[in-house]
This record gives sequence, structure tokens and C-alpha cells, in this order.
Amino acid sequence: MSNPHDFRLSRRGFCLCCLGATTFAASGGWLTPSEVFAQSKSIVDNIRAAAAEAPIQVHKLRNGISVLEGSGGNVAVLTGPDGKVLVDAGITASRPRILEALSGLGKDPIRHLINTHWHFDHTDGNEWLHQEGASILAHENTRKHLAMATRVEDWNFNFPQSPSDALPSEVFSQDKTLKMNGTTLALKHYEPAHTDSDISVYFHEPDILHTGDTYWNGFYPFIDYSTGGSIDGTIRATEANLAAITNNTIVIPGHGPPVSNKAQLTEYRDMLVILRDKVAALKKQGRSLDEIVAANPTADYDAKWGQFAANPALFTKLLYEGV
Repeated sequence: MSNPHDFRLSRRGFCLCCLGATTFAASGGWLTPSEVFAQSKSIVDNIRAAAAEAPIQVHKLRNGISVLEGSGGNVAVLTGPDGKVLVDAGITASRPRILEALSGLGKDPIRHLINTHWHFDHTDGNEWLHQEGASILAHENTRKHLAMATRVEDWNFNFPQSPSDALPSEVFSQDKTLKMNGTTLALKHYEPAHTDSDISVYFHEPDILHTGDTYWNGFYPFIDYSTGGSIDGTIRATEANLAAITNNTIVIPGHGPPVSNKAQLTEYRDMLVILRDKVAALKKQGRSLDEIVAANPTADYDAKWGQFAANPALFTKLLYEGV
């Protein structure tokens, strides 16, 4: 049986698990986590190192909204007289290229930052963005995890308490509505989903939804059971996202190609439900994790969904844990 934590990555984009990129040139191929651990301090260190080199691609959408791709999670930017509003902060090592990309979107200063959840690939840039002038808004559970040492078991990593400038200065417990740059922003909390801190941000007038990591476009998602995530919650969040949009809505996923739509999100939901049910049925039969991974219940979906952050074995393990 392959190790559930032993997953390989494609070269498509830069995302949460671009692990091994810093040693790609030397090795001639992407490394497994065990190989990376043998050559570096941690998965997180490798992601940060890769972010130092990754280019930032700018995707202009509509009504002053763009997406920056290439630093951890996809970063949305709303420009206007109230100052730039960012959804997610990316990774600090990308700072020079993020600043260059933001400068290309206009002279409006950076004034606001919204975190979709607490994971470092969405909040690592909090401190420097706050120092650039951004006030930080997030769900209360995001601040809770950032304000204390937090372990993610499936990354085998202990995150230290974040510095004070990286902590959200404003938090909310459920939903919140804002008005910035002539646009209404509706923030919705999902619990549990990918974590217990996930929110989406819906830009009402432009009809654009940033889902955070409740949606991974084209990839099996990572589910962080260490901080309250669950497969059932992930499915419920996807259902809620689908109910909130139309065929005209632009959907910005947390990871993967940054411009998506309802049809692709529906396909993602269907994949999650089918594979969750298949693994649940096998577990109900009394099969062990090793036996279920060996049965390869995701086989029909692996070519499309299993080529990036979580390979079939890891995703099967995450499903098994939650059913």
C-alpha cells in the first residue's frame, strides 16, 4: 500500500502544496514529502521558499476586481477610492511581486484585508500587509488559531503564535456585510468545512464569489481535521456556495485555476459526494484504511482530480477519517 501521506504534485500553478519546488531543478522531478523532509526543515519551509521565486499572475475580472495567482491561495483584489481591499494575504516571500502586481492595478493604497481562514498560505502575508496600511478582518476562529500555537497533523507541523501585527483587528462570529468601493461584500461563515474558520466573500454587484478553500478547482481538497474540518462540512459549504450563485457568477476558488464557474463547482460537489459515499460504504463493511486505499475507490476520478496537493491515497485517508 502507498503511504497516505506520500503524494506527488503536478507542475500546474503554485498552490498550498508546491512542496519540493525548490529542489525540482536539482532532482529532475517533484519530490514526495519523505524526500523533502530528508533535504529540508519542513513542508512549510519549502512552500515559503518556492513562493520566493514564483511569478504572480494577474487576472482582471470585472468592476475593479482582479485575482493574483502564485502566492499560496488565490488573492482577490478590489480597487477604488476606499483603498485596495484584499481577500487573503498569500505568502510573505512573495511580497515584492505582490506589491508590483498591486501597483499595476492602480495607485489606491492598501487599506483592507479579509482572511478566508487561518492557514498560513492565506495569512502568512498578514503582518506586512498590516504594516502597509491594511486593517485585517476575519472570522473569530481565524484569530483564535493565529493567536496560539496550532498543530496540523497531516502536515506534521506546529505553527507558532503569530505576531501581533498579523492578527485580525476585527472579527465576527457568523455572517457580516460590508460596503467598500461602491461594492457590497457579503461574508459567510461555514463550520465545519475545510477548517472551522472558513468564510466566503461574495461581491454582490459584480456577481463574484471568492470561496476560500471550500473549493479547490480541479484538485482533491485538503481537509484539516486538526482544526475542525470535515468532509461533510466541506460538502455542505459547497452546496451553500452553489445555492448562492448563478451561471453568470464568476467563482474564485481557494486553489487551482483562479477563474471558475457554477458548472465546475457543481462537478466538484458531485465528486466529493460520490467518493465520500464510496469510502463510507467500504468502511461500513469493516475494512481498514489500508484495505480501502488498496481498493482504490477514487480510481475513476484520479486522472482529473488527483494530480496535485492530495493524491488518491491521501484523499482516501481524509475521506476515511471523516465518515
